Amino acid sequence: MSPQAPASKAAAAIDRAHAAGRAALIGYLPAGYPDLQATIDAGIAMARNGADLIEIGIPYSDPVMDGPVIQAATTEALAEGFKVSSVFDVVAAITEQTDAAVLVMTYWNPVLQMGVREFSRRLAAAGGAGLITPDLIPDEAGEWFAASDEFGLDRVFLVAPSSSPERLTQTVAASRGFVYAVSIMGVTGARQQVSSSAERLVAATRQAGAERVCVGLGVSNSGHVREIGAYADGVIVGTALVAALRDGGVPGVAALTEELSTGTALLTADSEQHQEGR
Repeated sequence: MSPQAPASKAAAAIDRAHAAGRAALIGYLPAGYPDLQATIDAGIAMARNGADLIEIGIPYSDPVMDGPVIQAATTEALAEGFKVSSVFDVVAAITEQTDAAVLVMTYWNPVLQMGVREFSRRLAAAGGAGLITPDLIPDEAGEWFAASDEFGLDRVFLVAPSSSPERLTQTVAASRGFVYAVSIMGVTGARQQVSSSAERLVAATRQAGAERVCVGLGVSNSGHVREIGAYADGVIVGTALVAALRDGGVPGVAALTEELSTGTALLTADSEQHQEGR
């Protein structure tokens, strides 16, 4: 990362959580589900009930990483006429009314279709923190590097248990804000247990130079949050929140976020050692 790199909104949000003695809580929602206003209201509710960062997903017709709950939600959003440009309205509305850092999570094709620089310009103008790009690898991200530097945006790349040491080093160097550690191989979805490979992956990513590593895929309750927060900088929840929105509307999202946030406090000896080693 260049010494002249812009300040990171995502890193600042994670660091604020750590200063308060807890792991950061990151919540995901697909834009336009069940409609744009509901996405905005749910995002605000998450921020007001304990979420430090908000991921807003762009619905996509070929979601290779998404499980059935998120696929169903994004399919519904597309059927209702969601347009990519609407994501900027969602980001702006949430950032105007909360202190959460708001990132957009998207497959790369919608960004290419709009134009990488134009997408980046509009995201920055909306107050967005940056992009999480699950299907973009650093080798193919030259245009995104330039645009993210120009507009001061975070670029969050993913690592997985299958990532080689060389790939981890490359991904860490390319990322700004945090590195997204995928806890399991497979698609998104709530699970009863978090994979034991997650802790090993976080340790390996730190060894590759990462300052902040956040873990996602499979997190669905405060116990998972507590378990992961003992060794990771942030905990990412997606499917469980989308299901809460589906089943209970905005109040359901608010209640689940509040419950999840009870797991963020870093009270164990292990987590204290982790904080000292950051």
